[in-house]
Amino acid sequence: MRRISRITVAGAATASLALALSACGGTSTSASSDSKGDKGLAIAYDVGGKGDQSFNDAAYAGLEKAKKEFGYKTADVEPTEGETDADKEQRLVSLAKQGYNPVVGVGYAYAAAVKGAAEKFPNTTFGIVDDSTVESKNVADLVFSEEEASYLAGVAAAKNTKTNTVGFVGGVDIPLIHKFQAGYEQGVKDTNPKVKVLSQYLTQTAEEGGFASPDKGKSAAEGQIEKKADVVYAAAGLSGQGVIEAAAANKVWAIGVDSDQYSQAALAKYKDSILTSAMKDVAKAVYTLAKSVKDGKPATGIVRGDLKTGQVSLSNSNPKFADNAEVQEAIKTAKEKIISGEIKVKSS
Repeated sequence: MRRISRITVAGAATASLALALSACGGTSTSASSDSKGDKGLAIAYDVGGKGDQSFNDAAYAGLEKAKKEFGYKTADVEPTEGETDADKEQRLVSLAKQGYNPVVGVGYAYAAAVKGAAEKFPNTTFGIVDDSTVESKNVADLVFSEEEASYLAGVAAAKNTKTNTVGFVGGVDIPLIHKFQAGYEQGVKDTNPKVKVLSQYLTQTAEEGGFASPDKGKSAAEGQIEKKADVVYAAAGLSGQGVIEAAAANKVWAIGVDSDQYSQAALAKYKDSILTSAMKDVAKAVYTLAKSVKDGKPATGIVRGDLKTGQVSLSNSNPKFADNAEVQEAIKTAKEKIISGEIKVKSS
C-alpha cells in the first residue's frame, strides 16, 4: 500500500493543499508564488519518516527549536513509497514557491532534488543533510564525521563485551553507512584486537527497506547474537529499532545511533539494554542553518560537524555506562587523540 504523506504546516489552507499535492508527487500549479522567502524553515524527511526515533526525528527537533525561537511558520513533509527524484524535487520546489526559506532535504537521497530545486530558486537557501556532492552556491551541505562517534562506540563495545564478539548492522550498503562501520571496527580493534566484529547490511538499496524495516533489523541482530555477539551497534534508521528490540529480548547490549535512543519515549521499554548512542547533532545543524538565514547570512557549502565542534558524540544517559569509570576514561582518551589528530579514523 502506498504510504500517505503526513504534513505539519502552519499556514493558509491553500498553501497546505498545494504542499500536500506536492508531497504525493503531483504537480502544483496553484501554490503560492510568495517569492520573499521569509516564511520560515521547511524540511522534507528521509526514508522512514517522522517517528523513527533517530535521524528524521533529530531534524524535526531542529525545526521545532527554530519555530519556537523565531516564532515563524514551518512545514515538515513525509516521503512516499517508490518516489522518484522528480517527486522529491517537486516537493522542494513547492515549499520554496510558498516562501519557505531555508528548505532542507533530510538525507543523501535528496541530492539530485536539492540541486534541481536550488537552480530554480537561486534566492532561496537549501540544505541537505548527509550529502557533500551538491555544492551549489545557495546550498548548505550539512555533513558529519560519523566515523568519529562510531570509533568511540567501538571503544565502548570492546570494553563491555564478555564474549569478545560484537556486531554491526548497517541499513543500506552505501558509502555513508560504511563510515559508521569503519569507525566502529577501528575503535573495537584499537581497544582490544581480540574482539571479533560481525557486520551485516540489510539491503543494497534504500528502496528495499534497509532504513525502514524493524523486522529486518531484528532478524539481523538475532543472527549475530546467535553467533555470540553481546553488543550490537545499528546504523539503520528505523530498522535499528528492531536491533534494539532483539538486544533487549536476548539480554545483550545495543548501541543506538543519531539520536540519544536511551531517552526516546517510543523505546522506553528497551532502554535498559541501550548502552549508549553514537549521536550526530542533526537538530543543531538544521537549527543553525535556519538561524543563518534568519540573520541574513545564510550558510552555504560544506558545513561539517565532528568531535571537535561537539556535533558528534556518545550519549551518557544510561547510568551503567556513564558511571563506569574505566570505560569513560578510555572514551575520553580516544576522543582527545582523535581531536588532536593522533588517531586518524578511517571512513571506509
